[in-house]
Amino acid sequence: MVTKRRTRSVDRILEAAAGLFYESGIRGVGVDDVVAASGVSKSTLYTHFRTKDDLVAAYLARTDVAWLEQLQSAAQQAAQPRDRLVALFDALSDAFDRHGFFGCPFVSAGVEAALDSAARQATLHHVKRRHRWLLELSREANATDPEHLAGHLGLLMDGALATGRLTQSRSVVNAAKSSARAAVLSQTPQPTRQKEHDNDV
Repeated sequence: MVTKRRTRSVDRILEAAAGLFYESGIRGVGVDDVVAASGVSKSTLYTHFRTKDDLVAAYLARTDVAWLEQLQSAAQQAAQPRDRLVALFDALSDAFDRHGFFGCPFVSAGVEAALDSAARQATLHHVKRRHRWLLELSREANATDPEHLAGHLGLLMDGALATGRLTQSRSVVNAAKSSARAAVLSQTPQPTRQKEHDNDV
């Protein structure tokens, strides 16, 4: 019972923190705001998260898992490895359709957090984990320079989220997806097709 109650409290705190931090940034939200939105006491919050930095890091860790799962799910809708590198941008479109753009939570936190903070470390962890996944997809697609392609796609994603926050326009994601397609086409070979008729038989 204690474990379940603890899990519910942590979930309520992180869900409240996620909405507040994403919309207002980590500097614009205080612990009292999270307490009010979550409905838990301040003592309960500090029982689970010793400092605000710990809370932000936990929020980012949770977001890291959820966001990467959304990207992977979008990528898996395509059958060919090279097409998955483009299809993953549909996750950005889906995110915009749900609630508009408030930017990338990791970029925002990375800018706002202190260099030695747990929040910044959580942001760097996400960027590295996402790059490893993009690198794996690039290798599966037989890219001529997987490292370069993975980095390029990561920059397109970050740029789309940042510009999307300013313009609140879905066209930003469409443009990023088109650029991603061009980059993928330039780096990966066309799938070979078996000839319907073999005259050498």
